[in-house]
Amino acid sequence: MPQRHPAPRRVYLASRSPRRRELLAQIGVAFDLLPFRAGERADSEVDETPMPGEAAAEYVHRLAMAKARHGLALTVMRKCLPQPVLAADTALEVNGEIVGKPRDARDAAAILRRLSGHAHRVLTGVAVVSGTRLETALNVSEVFFRPLDEAEIHRYVESGEPMDKAGAYGIQGHAGLFVERIVGSYTGIMGLPLCETGCLLRSFGYAWA
Repeated sequence: MPQRHPAPRRVYLASRSPRRRELLAQIGVAFDLLPFRAGERADSEVDETPMPGEAAAEYVHRLAMAKARHGLALTVMRKCLPQPVLAADTALEVNGEIVGKPRDARDAAAILRRLSGHAHRVLTGVAVVSGTRLETALNVSEVFFRPLDEAEIHRYVESGEPMDKAGAYGIQGHAGLFVERIVGSYTGIMGLPLCETGCLLRSFGYAWA
């Protein structure tokens, strides 16, 4: 008879995002953090620089897979217990252009001016890897911003919230005041679409406690 492997009860989360941690905890997924290095010592394997002409969907898909594979390599190098590795990447698309994280406060304000009074797309790629098997999913949502005035853009940038966030805002924070409506997944806009994530984990046999 074929050997039965026990269903995984935990996963590794290959991300530094506190929002993704909160979302996994929300649905009761037990996880261990597998953060990557940031700043000048950042892991080159997960460089977030878009390739020339790369579409947003291809970009988040490529990065989610790269992060998952790099996370798996780290677990092997560190001799961690084997369990699935979950990774994700989020980007905004405005008029066909990828908009990532702001470089500084000036860049954050410029991004918010672009979003003011217009619609944009938020794309999140999710990847799960275990052994030689890698599966991915993509969530695409549309967000409509009301017009923003310079004073509120300045206050929001001064709060520090836009930094280290794709598109210079977090919908779960103060920027929720800017959003007139969304079409798609709220959790996908936050950075981890729970429906797609849950389906991927289930396909790997993940067992909720």
